[in-house]
Amino acid sequence: MNDAVGVKRSRKDTINAYMDLTRLQFGFAWPLLFCSGLFLAFAYHGGFDWILVIKAILIGFFGFEAGLVLNDYVDRDLDKKDVENSLTNYWRMFKERPISTGLISGRQALTLFFILVALSIIIILTLPAPHSIYLLIIAAYGYGVECFYQIHKRKQNYPIAQLLGRTDFTLFPVAGYLIVGHPDAIVLLYFLFFYPFAEAHLGANDLIDILNDKARGMRSVTVLYGIPRTGHWILFFTCVHLVTAVIFAAYLGWYVLFGFAIGFMLLLMANRTILKYQTPKATLRVLPFFHVTMIIYSLSLIIVASLDILFGFGMWP
Repeated sequence: MNDAVGVKRSRKDTINAYMDLTRLQFGFAWPLLFCSGLFLAFAYHGGFDWILVIKAILIGFFGFEAGLVLNDYVDRDLDKKDVENSLTNYWRMFKERPISTGLISGRQALTLFFILVALSIIIILTLPAPHSIYLLIIAAYGYGVECFYQIHKRKQNYPIAQLLGRTDFTLFPVAGYLIVGHPDAIVLLYFLFFYPFAEAHLGANDLIDILNDKARGMRSVTVLYGIPRTGHWILFFTCVHLVTAVIFAAYLGWYVLFGFAIGFMLLLMANRTILKYQTPKATLRVLPFFHVTMIIYSLSLIIVASLDILFGFGMWP
């Protein structure tokens, strides 16, 4: 009887650990962001196909989850030095870093990473060239830059890891666009729209995690420049993002701004709180504003593109 209970509890703990490793409760967000690029491509290039949508959902999910697992694997030893759990509790349903706590071994995590990458590559290879080639190049770049980001920020004197490392996240919705589209003005404008948002979001993460980064020896933006300057870093990239977002909306059609405006208000509220209180705790309170904004952006692009596909909404000026 006790053995059966122990096995049951062990299986439950293992499932919980893998859910924490993959941050599974946020799993819906990655395909949504990925498909925002795809639907823009459908609106501009045509060729809407539900099969392609399903493929994009799977590529986006498997590909991004692999990146999250890789993130934990590369930092598996340093994460043992954590002294504060606020960000861990936010991102992980069962509030554990499963590799550093021994719930999942490094080998098991690496195996899962390769399985997730293999699944995404198999689906990518069903796409016609050159679209499959575009995505394979972005995937290879993304995982390479993720490793660079995690390793380089341990010894940097300038925030090169943050500035270069966030390009992998920025290219994620671009990859969705390239399932149907080709490198063009939309790719460039989407990149310029999303990159400063991604940098502002990362700055908020760094501010929240400053105690752990100091304990790990990580030279994050906040460790390098302090909390007040990190607040200015977040504000700077937010302001750049607002400008590039308006340019992006002007190119796509002003209808997109109806959705974007909600995100703008959330970001401004988040920046006000960060600059006013200048504490990790206050920043953690407004971290969901960044994530909700990302979802609103994705939905806005998908909805407006869908209206254009269905009714000739006139997305393109």
